[in-house]
Amino acid sequence: MTTLIFDLDGTLSDPILGISRSINHALTAAGYPARAQSELMQYIGPPLDETFKVLTEASDAEILNLVSVYRSRYSEVGFSENTIYPGIPSTLRELSERDARLGVCTSKRADFAEKILRLFEIREYFGFVSGDDVGVTERQQIAGLLVEGTVNSRALMIGDRAVDMLAAHENGITVVGVLWGYGSRAELAQQSPLRLLEAVDELKTLPDFRSD
Repeated sequence: MTTLIFDLDGTLSDPILGISRSINHALTAAGYPARAQSELMQYIGPPLDETFKVLTEASDAEILNLVSVYRSRYSEVGFSENTIYPGIPSTLRELSERDARLGVCTSKRADFAEKILRLFEIREYFGFVSGDDVGVTERQQIAGLLVEGTVNSRALMIGDRAVDMLAAHENGITVVGVLWGYGSRAELAQQSPLRLLEAVDELKTLPDFRSD
């Protein structure tokens, strides 16, 4: 059976409001200027500590503090400032009814991902939720899923940014790009995806949900 591994931010839901507000909360608390939401869109997907390094060039210790302040706000309210993409719940339900095996692999911390999936009442469709923390890469997450036997090399990684695809490629996992998120067509096409999907309904056409 092929496992479909979904990225969260920009693939299942649009997180820009909660992420941008939480980033600016952390920046201003540390004396840095707030950034426009449009400027912060490019940071949807990459790990949070890397984002703060680019935005501030701060020391490692200060980066950890920025992440902590961000997460304090995100845990309380930021996670709920999220919008699920139209058609995602019904698509996941149909895939599940077809016995597709679904999981989530996100650079967001796992407990935050769990909160968001439950907020939108779609947690039941996923057999596993893998999240990261500072110092843990998405590549390492996928490698861990392979070692544990949670997924195998026939899995498909579905995401909206190159970082998702690179992590999958480095583990021998085939990738599918979605164009309703934050990565451009050019960014995703450079990663040689199996397919680029333009609409949520196209998720239903991904191949091979049956056992060998």
